[in-house]
Amino acid sequence: MSVDTTEPAAPEATKRRRFVIPERFFTFQSYVALILVFLAAIVFSPRRNGEIVFLNSENLLNIVRAVSEIGILAIGMTFVILVAGIDLSVGAILGLAATGTASLLMVNDFGVAMTVLIILAIGLAFGATQGYLSARLGIQAFIVTLAGLQVARGLARIWSGGQGIALAYGDGPDVAPQAFSLLNSRTFNGTVPIPALIFVGVGVIALIVVRKTVFARHVYAVGGNERAARLSGIPVTRIKVTVFAISGLLAALAGIIHAGQLNQGSPNDGMGYELDAIAAVVIGGTSLMGGVGTVSGTLAGALLLGILNNILALNNIDSNVQLLIKGVIIVAAAGIQAFRSQQK
Repeated sequence: MSVDTTEPAAPEATKRRRFVIPERFFTFQSYVALILVFLAAIVFSPRRNGEIVFLNSENLLNIVRAVSEIGILAIGMTFVILVAGIDLSVGAILGLAATGTASLLMVNDFGVAMTVLIILAIGLAFGATQGYLSARLGIQAFIVTLAGLQVARGLARIWSGGQGIALAYGDGPDVAPQAFSLLNSRTFNGTVPIPALIFVGVGVIALIVVRKTVFARHVYAVGGNERAARLSGIPVTRIKVTVFAISGLLAALAGIIHAGQLNQGSPNDGMGYELDAIAAVVIGGTSLMGGVGTVSGTLAGALLLGILNNILALNNIDSNVQLLIKGVIIVAAAGIQAFRSQQK
């Protein structure tokens, strides 16, 4: 009887050489993309008297001011996505907060400090409730926050009677305190917009929390493997409730800034903002599956979107084309994430 000494055929998968991207690339993908978009903005920027309009310091500060609201929403969204959740209600909470802020200042004659505390408490409670419903009752975050979106819009319409409330400043009843108008002003000799300063401050606090606290390590653990985190004694439910509470709190803060910048509060404010916030997080490299991502990446993603919006506006690109371009970038970012997962 003869013995077959032929080598077994190698599996098809091992015959083909896989295209492998170094893991380090994924770590810096958002910063690389931000630099590329920044350079592209310089190239395609219109010129005025020989000056590159995009690089004008006023224009650059306006970009940071313009992304302040989305950036703050995106920071909260980062924590939620890190635990493999999603928060579709942040735009509606922003609208509720802006409406409530205008109403408390103009209709109820509340002071600035009391108004800010009440609105932040509402955002915190709203987010915590959504987190509790999702974590304790096991309802998918997508469903809970989609319902939360509707509830927040409804509350805003009931609060305002369905109408926007304009802010007017001065002393006496039926006007907002002059101090609130600071949100629409600049500091450092009139150069730096206050909303941009608040955005940077929130970003720095979030970076410290992510890098220095046990809470952040628990967030990554829950998002990476919830069952393992639970077995190791991590309070999974509490962590989930907390991240949704943070998201609601920051959405309320963005709503207060929104009211200050636009001098009004309307139930329709913030429509679609949740999508921009999610886009900034995804572009920043945070995995929608949870457990992987950084706040610094999200900040880079938010700035990238801001620069993109700015350069498209400077070139008078049709708004529909702007949506198309942003959609392509978001799909590309999600595609890179999918490739990274397959590569692992």
